[in-house]
Amino acid sequence: MASPSLTLRQLRTYLTVVESGSVSTAARLLGMTQPAASQQLREMERRTGIRLLERAAGRSLPTAAGHALIAPARRALTAAEDVEAVAATHREGQAGRIRLGTGATACIHLLPPVLATVRRRLPAVELIVATGNTPDIVRRVEEGDLDIALVTLPVPPSRSLLVTPLLTDALVAMLPTASAPDGTGAIGASALARLPLILYEPGGTMRGLVDAWFARAGVKPHLAMELGNIEAIKGLVGSGLGGSVLPALSIGAEVPGTVWRPLRPALSRRLGIILRREKTRDRGLRVLVEELEQLARR
Repeated sequence: MASPSLTLRQLRTYLTVVESGSVSTAARLLGMTQPAASQQLREMERRTGIRLLERAAGRSLPTAAGHALIAPARRALTAAEDVEAVAATHREGQAGRIRLGTGATACIHLLPPVLATVRRRLPAVELIVATGNTPDIVRRVEEGDLDIALVTLPVPPSRSLLVTPLLTDALVAMLPTASAPDGTGAIGASALARLPLILYEPGGTMRGLVDAWFARAGVKPHLAMELGNIEAIKGLVGSGLGGSVLPALSIGAEVPGTVWRPLRPALSRRLGIILRREKTRDRGLRVLVEELEQLARR
């Protein structure tokens, strides 16, 4: 059975004795009693199997073997101090890593100022953003692959997850100008279904909301394309290839050749924050949650 490893306390005691030349002086400097310091030295000698110190001219001096241990002992203490320093930067939020999962629309149109503020407040924190459909993002949070998510609700109930609703985002119709019905009022499912539609790909929560909206109206939409990128959908609508139903959050800059119309009846989605209940809330994560919650107050 291997002997217990040397301790940092033993190494620190030994080096202080070497530097001061006295066990009693070293004990005083370290805030220990002299018997306690002597015990640390005896235990270190027992574990190394060598004599560390000898007396000469009233001083405690390292033996040849003890002298050989000075440099590695100093390196060990320096390494331990480095570990403590790194731990302190993470504990105080000066460093760390946050892995955020979200949808592409929120990533493009909602998160940039949030992430910029987090970076300004915590410049050494690494921010990693992954995009995908809500079910995939939620699964990655549950599995610990992501630390936090901003996704479209609802999500399947889970005892391991904490869900915090954040804000409501209306869904609107985006139409080619040439195909849009006259007027500026809301458009219903029946009128929208007369156009070829370019919708977000199946499997996402937002697509499920749109499908349910058409189903409640007893209307089957005419699907021309299904894409996973809302910016690509906007470009295709602008080319006159069909209409779409998209989050108002994604409107952004005007797309030539298109118009936006509210839906009748109104339809919206809810965005929320997803965290594992047992997730450690270090300072970086707390700051990100604070900045996300500010979105609901704007």
